Parts: sequence; structure tokens; C-alpha cells
Amino acid sequence: MKNRHPNSESTLLTRRTVLGAAAAAPVAIFLASCSSTTGSSSEGKSLTLLTYDDADPAKILRKQLEVFRRQTGIKVALNTIPGSGAAIFPSKLRTELVGGKGPDVWRIWGGSIGGPFAENSFAADLTPYYKKYGWNSIIPKSDVTGMTWNGKPYGLPLYGVTVTAWYSKDAFDKAGITAVPTTYDELTAANEKLVASGQVPCGLGGEYGWDVMRLFEYLLEKNAGPQLHDKLITGKADWNTPAVVKSFTELKEWADKGWLPQGVMGLDPNNTEPGFTQGKYAYTIAGAWVDSQDIQTAMDPSAYSTFQLPTDRKPNRHSGWVEGFMINAASKSPDNAAKLLDFLTKVSTQKALQNTESTVKGAGPDPSKYPASVLNAKIGSSAPFYTIQDQALPAETANTYFSIQSEVVQGTMSPAKAAAQMEPAIKAGFSKSSK
Repeated sequence: MKNRHPNSESTLLTRRTVLGAAAAAPVAIFLASCSSTTGSSSEGKSLTLLTYDDADPAKILRKQLEVFRRQTGIKVALNTIPGSGAAIFPSKLRTELVGGKGPDVWRIWGGSIGGPFAENSFAADLTPYYKKYGWNSIIPKSDVTGMTWNGKPYGLPLYGVTVTAWYSKDAFDKAGITAVPTTYDELTAANEKLVASGQVPCGLGGEYGWDVMRLFEYLLEKNAGPQLHDKLITGKADWNTPAVVKSFTELKEWADKGWLPQGVMGLDPNNTEPGFTQGKYAYTIAGAWVDSQDIQTAMDPSAYSTFQLPTDRKPNRHSGWVEGFMINAASKSPDNAAKLLDFLTKVSTQKALQNTESTVKGAGPDPSKYPASVLNAKIGSSAPFYTIQDQALPAETANTYFSIQSEVVQGTMSPAKAAAQMEPAIKAGFSKSSK
């Protein structure tokens, strides 16, 4: 996975317009940037595939698509919208689907980003292909659930992101921390030791909202517990509750005590996240992409590792999300599209694609090169995850949360008022999304 977050290119005003107006300016720009072959192929041995891969991953994918062509005789035309993130890609995709020119297959995020494509009949129900190819036996049920809507799998999740804390061993050693924290009290004690040793504990950036959100949702999981947390992010429980107030209170404390960078809400997370490998911060909260992007480019990759944020709950869940592929319900070659998806599930293909976040059984990261990613994957496979908050919440509600979060951290809104304001935003967002 190349981007640091589904919304890594977004801003508060432009993030994730999943089913936005087809004439929106950003969409028009990317319509012009793609070739005319993006549309669904005519019936025969050819397919079109749309992804958001950057140049290097796209080059690797094209090599595997050529392997697929040699094996099956099916040619796949790959189109990408690099760097678009979830702020633009879903709207671009929907524009093409509405116009009848959508690709046969596309890559997409799970949760509330991919959901509208299933719920509005753009994506095909993949149940027959799960049975034909036995995908349930090679992909964990928890990951399949992330691309299941109305009881049916509309997507094939091949990327499973496990959000953990990634840290510098040297930073911990300097602070006299001899073991990774396994309770929240141990985590806060570690933060205090890091500050006392002249270090900033957690490197996050609040410019777009989603990075600091990872800390808040962790605090919410700790304070609310799994059952209430799930109800909160699905609009089935009142946000004006003590657990939410406490979570906002602790978020403010993290900033006030120097456990986050000074001026955190004005920092770009794409710049702060690598900071734990640059001596700027002790750790960050992220997925395994920081291994390939940051740890592997550091002077000594073995000086960094990862641990699960402790919630003091059973089970000790982590934040996460899935990404995968959908088949166009209007594709003239759905069986060939399914053959492509099955090819992508092969362990040899996943390894060739260098997918360090693969959901496919037996296709995990190489222990000799990515030991920290192996540990991250072990955490992901041994503990359930809650859907990352800005995928779980409707887009407009997530934007409202980002605004409220910013005011709390900067001290212009009390935690109690924040919880009170979240409740109507949650109700309005879920009410609108259900229509």
C-alpha cells in the first residue's frame, strides 16, 4: 500500500466525496487524465482494471498482468489515478459507472467508501465466485466482512491494514523503557519517560484530521470498550456519553502534556509519520506501509519495531481496514474478471506484487526483510479490528468530527461540548446515508 492513509491526499473540504456530484472539478481533472480505455471491455478476452496505484506499484502490477495474459490469454488494460486517495478516486469511479464506461474490475477500500458501490448495484455479488474458487478458505472471515454488505461479499479483500504503534528502539532505550507497554498506564508512563528524556513521544500530524483521529479512536476503544465502540461508529449509540467525553479529555491531555508534537493540528502527517525513523519522535500510529517506506530506507532497519496499543480490554482490538477488488455488475466478461481476481489471490502473485499487507494465507511479508511487518501481521491475525473511524462514519460526519477534534486539541471547545455536538452530526450523517 503506497498511501499513508485512504485520505492521505485529502483536505477537510475535499476528502472522500464518495458519491459526490459527477461534475465536480477534481473529478473532471482526473477524467481528462485517464485514457479512453478505462471503460468496461467488450465481450471477449480482454478486461479493464482501474486502481489508484502510483507509478512504481503500477509497473509491478503490469508485469503480473502480463503473466496472467500468458496463462489465460486474457489481456488486461490497466488504468490508474495515482495519488488521488479516497478524496477523488471513488467519485471518479462513480462518474464512469453512471456513464456506462466503468472498468470491468476496480480496486477500492472497504467500509463506507466501498459500500455505496455495492448498495447502489454498481458492483457484482461475488458469492458464486467465492464458492467456485474457495476464497473463504484463503482469506480470513474478518477481512471478508470488511467488504460485505447486506450479507453478501461484493469485494475481494487482498490488503488488510493493521494499525499499530511503530517505534524507535533507540528512543525507548534513551528514556529507560525496557519493554513495550502492555497496559494504558504503562503507555502513559512511557510517554512521561520520553518527555523527561527530552523526546516527543508520538509523532502525529493533524492537518487533515485522520492522523490524530487514530489516537482518538484508540482512546475511544479503551474507554468505551468493543461493544459500545461498535455501536457508536455505526450510529446505534448516543455519542453524548461519558466514554466519549473521557476520550476527548484524554486527547487534549496528550497534546497538553507534550506527548504529541507542538502545534500538532497544523502539521502534515505525511511529514510527521516518518519522524520516528529520523530522531524526531519516539513512535507513530500507522500501518505496515511505514516499514517499506520509512524503516527500510533508514540507516539501520533493525532499530525499529512495532507493538499493539493496549486498550485494557478483552479482546484487545486494533484499528484497521481492508482494500480489495470489485467486479462491475455490468461487465460483459464477469467470469474472466473473476479469473483475474483469483490470479491475484495466488501466493506467488502476492509476493511478486510485494504486498506486505496481504490477506492471503501464506502470502505474508518476508521475515528476513520485514520482521516488523511480520509482527504487525501477527497482531492483525490474532486480534480482531474495529473499522477505522473515517471509513466507518459517513463522509460528512467524519468531516464534522475532524473539525470538532481540532477545536478540542486547540482548546476552543470543551470535551463535553464536543461529545454533545457529535451526537446530532452522527444522527444526520447516518440518516442521510440511509436514504
